[in-house]
Amino acid sequence: MSRIGRMPIAVPAGVTVDIAENNHVTVKGPKGTLERTLPSEMEIKLEGDEITVTRPNDLKKMKSLHGLTRTLLNNMVVGVSQGYTKELEVNGVGYRASKAGKVLTLNLGYSHPVEMTDPEGLESKVEGNKITVSGIDKEKVGQYAAEIRDKRRPEPYKGKGIKYADEVIRRKVGKTGKK
Repeated sequence: MSRIGRMPIAVPAGVTVDIAENNHVTVKGPKGTLERTLPSEMEIKLEGDEITVTRPNDLKKMKSLHGLTRTLLNNMVVGVSQGYTKELEVNGVGYRASKAGKVLTLNLGYSHPVEMTDPEGLESKVEGNKITVSGIDKEKVGQYAAEIRDKRRPEPYKGKGIKYADEVIRRKVGKTGKK
């Protein structure tokens, strides 16, 4: 049995879950609404304030979909009740980030500033050298944070670039001169 798949999902107060045909799930909460069509083979039941996911048989495909379906549902419930955040740090001399309206401007040592517009449903904040991306959809938050990081990835010699706050950069030793 899938260890993750068989765990029930607790639905907190203030969150409503609607399961329509073809496993089209709508989750409404204090922070917003998320919709998603989950694999139709899985059986999703709402009993009181708990959601359970069961699979029809033990085929390899069903086993892999079981845990996935439960995790996607849980991410939706947590998203509309608490939301998700990702923190990035800008390191390097002259590397800066600033925010004007919905436009994030990054000065990353290129000849031009890099401008990024916040996607629908996401918000980014800049405090000093920290960028915080927040929203209710875990996938979108992670994707946007990854796109920001891709504008200038951290390099291993001086550690310059944009990195996640919890990321550890493996440093390398530079060249040594002849004697």
